[in-house]
Amino acid sequence: MKRIVAQHDPTLVARVVRCTPLLYEAGADPETERPGHVRAGSSLAPLAGRIAVVEDDANFVALIAPESRRAAYIRLPAGHEGHRAFDSEHGNKRYKLDLEACVMIPGPHGVERLVAFGSGSSREREQIVVLTSSGKAPPGISVYEAPALYALLREEHQYSGSELNMEGAIYLPDGTLRLFQRGNGEPRDGLQPVNATCDLQWATLWAHLQNPVEVPPPAPTDIVQYELGNLQGVPLGFSDAELYEDVILFSASSEESVPEHGDGRVTGSTLGVIDDCGARLGALMEHDGKTFSGKVEGLHLSPGKPHLVYFIVDADDPDKPSELYEAELSGPWYTRNN
Repeated sequence: MKRIVAQHDPTLVARVVRCTPLLYEAGADPETERPGHVRAGSSLAPLAGRIAVVEDDANFVALIAPESRRAAYIRLPAGHEGHRAFDSEHGNKRYKLDLEACVMIPGPHGVERLVAFGSGSSREREQIVVLTSSGKAPPGISVYEAPALYALLREEHQYSGSELNMEGAIYLPDGTLRLFQRGNGEPRDGLQPVNATCDLQWATLWAHLQNPVEVPPPAPTDIVQYELGNLQGVPLGFSDAELYEDVILFSASSEESVPEHGDGRVTGSTLGVIDDCGARLGALMEHDGKTFSGKVEGLHLSPGKPHLVYFIVDADDPDKPSELYEAELSGPWYTRNN
């Protein structure tokens, strides 16, 4: 197993230039439990020319038009006892899908698949949601139970550490799916929380989802652990990742761990890159130059503009909309020589 210690690079700066609260064009729909805003946005990926936002405690996917920031929605199937909202008010938080990582996987003839992964932080969070789009008709929606895959990931302690908590995914040109584990749990059974990546073969995973009885899930390979440091004494953990050519742009947030998956104190977030030379951390700044103090959940590069990045922040409050930020990158993010 390989281990990489991320180095702070003072030449890498990301500065916020815009922030938009995400409100649904159609407003709220009490019948389906859809609020008037995108809540608990947790990961971003492109889909049919828009930015798809998966939500970790509501069974909806938001579709954001980059120019207008207007939010349409895709309604996912209802979950436990017919609910689509999962929170303390409903008393059903343990049953949320907890979709924390998503990635767009291109298919033949222009087909796109948005693949969203449950975090695996509990046995109820082992689903994979797939939206299949051909660009015209509404996407097809499939929800797969994947306990055998999550068991393999959980049992590979070099990847999962003390607690499985998947937060990011990227698709590599050779058909490999790389998953990002967030190491913000508590020590348990002699194991420590770890930030790590592992690789899966997408074709094998897709075959397993179609026929889980006869096709076993792919085993995780090429595990790499990362030491990301901390912000104000709180360890940083992966929260999402994006691929640009042969460089990985990632986000990491610092949040104190509390028992039973509660929300702890957040001290901020940062962006960084992983390349052949290792991992480097930059500085994420507000527009006025102050250090960004929010909890970055999802990351997406603007198409054709690798130095303009979108990220989403969740306020950890179901009554407040998630916010879509834009930040400009300055410095040698994608090469050490530019």
